[in-house]
Amino acid sequence: MKKTLFVCCALALALGAQAQWKPVGDKIKTPWSEQVNPANVLPEYPRPQLERGDWQNLNGEWEYAIKPVGDVEPATFDGKILVPFAVESSLSGVQKEVGENSELWYKRTFSVPSAWKNKDIMLNFGAVDWKADVFVNDILIGSHKGGFTPFSFNITPYLTGKNNQKLVVRVWDPSDKGYQPRGKQTSRPEGIWYTPVTGIWQTVWLEPVAAAHVTSVKSISNIDNNTLNVTVGTSCDCNSGIVTVKVLDKGQVVATAKGVQGKELRLSVQNPTLWSPSNPYLYDMTVSLSKDGKVLDEVKSYTAFRKISSKRDAAGIMRMQLNNQDLFQFGPLDQGWWPDGLYTAPTDEALLFDIKKTKDWGFNMIRKHVKVEPARWYYHCDKEGILVWQDMPSGDHGSYIWDHHVYNGGKDNERTPESKANYYREWKEIMDLCISNPSVVVWVPFNEAWGQFETEKAAEWTKTYDPSRLVNPASGGNHRPCGDILDLHNYPAPDMFLFDPKRVNVLGEYGGIGLPVENHLWWNKRNWGYVQFKNSDEVTAEYVKYANILKDYVKRGFSAAVYTQTTDVEGEVNGLMTYDRKVIKIDEAAVKKANQSVINELK
Repeated sequence: MKKTLFVCCALALALGAQAQWKPVGDKIKTPWSEQVNPANVLPEYPRPQLERGDWQNLNGEWEYAIKPVGDVEPATFDGKILVPFAVESSLSGVQKEVGENSELWYKRTFSVPSAWKNKDIMLNFGAVDWKADVFVNDILIGSHKGGFTPFSFNITPYLTGKNNQKLVVRVWDPSDKGYQPRGKQTSRPEGIWYTPVTGIWQTVWLEPVAAAHVTSVKSISNIDNNTLNVTVGTSCDCNSGIVTVKVLDKGQVVATAKGVQGKELRLSVQNPTLWSPSNPYLYDMTVSLSKDGKVLDEVKSYTAFRKISSKRDAAGIMRMQLNNQDLFQFGPLDQGWWPDGLYTAPTDEALLFDIKKTKDWGFNMIRKHVKVEPARWYYHCDKEGILVWQDMPSGDHGSYIWDHHVYNGGKDNERTPESKANYYREWKEIMDLCISNPSVVVWVPFNEAWGQFETEKAAEWTKTYDPSRLVNPASGGNHRPCGDILDLHNYPAPDMFLFDPKRVNVLGEYGGIGLPVENHLWWNKRNWGYVQFKNSDEVTAEYVKYANILKDYVKRGFSAAVYTQTTDVEGEVNGLMTYDRKVIKIDEAAVKKANQSVINELK
C-alpha cells in the first residue's frame, strides 16, 4: 500500500511539473522537443571520461530572476526556468534576453542523501555562460569565468544539518559587448550571427567523493611504441597516495601502472587495436586512488590508440596522416545550435543525431565551429568514429584588417592584457576538456581574423601545451607561417589560391549552398546563403559539382576540406538539413558517393 502511494505521488509530481513547464515562443522546434520531461532532463551521466556511479542530477525547474547588475539576491523571483536550457531559448520556458546591463539569478533547494554521510559533496556545472557566482546557504562559495567549460566546488563546509540546502547562482554575460569568447552570439542576430546565450546551458549535478579523490584523467597514446601515457590529478597533494591505472580490453586487464598523483604513468599494450573512423575502437580504463592499501576513490574512464601527424608524400606535398597513413579529412562545418535549445540539444539522442547523420553522409570529420560541446558530444564522436577539429570560440573582435589571400597579410587585433590573459585561460580549459578524446585531432585557435592576435605566439602556445595534435593557427584568417596547417576559405566553390610547401594545406570552409524550406525557417525576413537554389535536385547537383572540383585540388595539395554546413542555423539556410532537423535537403546517397570519392582520391 505504501509503495503504491509513493508511486502515485511521484507520478503526480511528474505530471504536475509537466503541466507547469512548456516550451515558449512560436519558432520552429526539433522532434526531440516533445521528449523533454522537466522531471528528468538530460538524465545521462555528463562526464564519460571520469565517471562515478553515485550522483544526483540537479537539472529541472529552478526559480529565475533578471535584475540590474549590482542588485542583491532578489526577495522574489520572476518565475520558473528549466535548467540546463539558456534563458533565451524556447525550452527554458522563459525566452527572454538578459544583456550586459542585467544579471540572471537562479535559485533552488536540494537535499543530500543520507547515504552520502561522511563524504565530501561536489557541486558540478557542465557550463555556464559567462561569469557565474555560486552561493550555498547564502555564502558565496566560488566564481567561474568561461562560457564553455566545466567547473566544480566542494560544498561540504557550507552544508547545514537541514534537509533543504539553498543553492543560488548569479550570472553575468555581456555577449558581444565584452571581450570574452562568445562564438556566434550577438545582441543583434542576423546573417551568420545568432541569438545570445546566457546562463546555465549544461547539466548541473552533485556527487559524493572522498576527501582525497580523483579530479582529472589525461591519456595520450603513442602507437609507435605501443604505450599510453596517463596523468591523474587528485584533490590533494598527497605523495603518500597511490594512483593505479588499469586498461581493459573487453573486460580483460591488458596493462596496469601505479604511481603518485600528477606524475605521468606509462602503460604498454602489445599490438593495440588502433582507433579510426572505420574502426572506432575504445579501451576501458579504471583509475583509483589509495592510501595505506585502502582505496579512497575509483572512477571509470576510457581511452584509445591513435596518432595524428603530418608527413611529406612522394610528390613532396605535406599530408595529414592518421595512424601513419595518409587520410583525406572531409567533413561539415558544425555550429552545434538548436532552434529550441540554442546551445543545448533537447536530448542526448538529439546530440548524437547530427554526428550519426554526418557519418551516414560519408564524411569522416567534423569541424566544431567557434563553439564547444558538452563532454558527451565528444564521447559520441569517440564512439561513433568521427574526427574533430576543435575551434576556439571567437571573441573580442575589435578592429582588424582581414586579408586571407596573401601570407602575412592583414592586421591582427590589438587586445588588452586582460583580454589576452582571459583568452589563454579559457583556451586551456577547453583543451583540458577535450585532451583525452581520441576524436579530437586538430586545434584551431582563431577563425577568419575574428579576435586574432599574436598568431605565432598563440599557435606555439597551443602546440607546446598539446604536442600530440596538429595546430591550425587561423582557419581562413590572416595567414602566418606558423603551426602545422595553412587553412583557406573560399565560397562557394573550392579554390586553392595559396600553397605552403612546408605545411599541410586544407580548405577550411567552402560551399554554403542555400535552400530555404517553407515551414522550416527560423524567421520570415531575408534568409541567407552564399548561393541559393530552388529544390533538392539543384542543391545535390551543385554539391556534387563542387566535390568533383575538390577532387582535382586533392591531387594538387589539399589534405582536408570542410563543407558549410551541417544544418541551417537561424537566418542561415545553407545546411544539408533544416534547422529543426526535419528535412534532409540533399539526395543522401548521391552526397555519400561524392564524399567517399573525394576521400578516396588520396588513397
